[in-house]
Amino acid sequence: MNAPLLKSQELPPHVPETAFGIWFLQTHTWTVHVLERAFRDLEPLIAARRDSYPVVADVGCGWGRSLPKLHQRFAPQRLIGMDIDADMLAASAREVQAAGIAAEFIQCSSSALTLDDNSVDLLFCHQTFHHLIEQEQAIQEFFRVLRPGGILLFAESTKRYIDSWMIRLLFRHPMQVQKTADQYLALVRSAGFQVAPQAISYPYLWWSRSDLGLMERLLKIAPKPGHEETLINLVAVKPDPATPAAIV
Repeated sequence: MNAPLLKSQELPPHVPETAFGIWFLQTHTWTVHVLERAFRDLEPLIAARRDSYPVVADVGCGWGRSLPKLHQRFAPQRLIGMDIDADMLAASAREVQAAGIAAEFIQCSSSALTLDDNSVDLLFCHQTFHHLIEQEQAIQEFFRVLRPGGILLFAESTKRYIDSWMIRLLFRHPMQVQKTADQYLALVRSAGFQVAPQAISYPYLWWSRSDLGLMERLLKIAPKPGHEETLINLVAVKPDPATPAAIV
């Protein structure tokens, strides 16, 4: 049985997704080429990987496609899905029920997580930050709820991609807060996280390019060096005073 939905008393303003965006999050392309690809990119970046992370939370879980993947990869005793949209959480609950997985769901903003301090071992935030208006508050919340030594798996699209004509046509985002890859990295570190250079990846995937990768896939013309990054994936660690500081 899934735990009942918990709801924060007040939810801050946010930019609702378009009907196309809501549909796209349910597609095979999203699940395989965006979500699964992010997991495969992030996992090798985790240093001192554990067999199990007791409490795993997904901030911005959407339709819940990530929850079975988190359960399979990280063997949590407690799996939590969070989203500001109640309909998304209901869909996530159906997703985990179909997979035979126990999870609990919380309706809240990423900038006001309804979780205790130092209560999460692994926090997953995939393609969520570019939707957030209160990004600084959100990353501080991520730091707050993670235990010392806990890890943040952060996968995000950059301003270069979100500001492209195709994405602006099909989706809705708060454009005034979009960031470059370097700015996202600086934001994560500014909250107190440690991010080692070897824990960062900049995949330049076909779907993140303005031509959808057609030049390379059809004409075999590889991207030129020096392109502006469209994606950043990283693993950040909340420092643990009981262990030596990592080299970052």
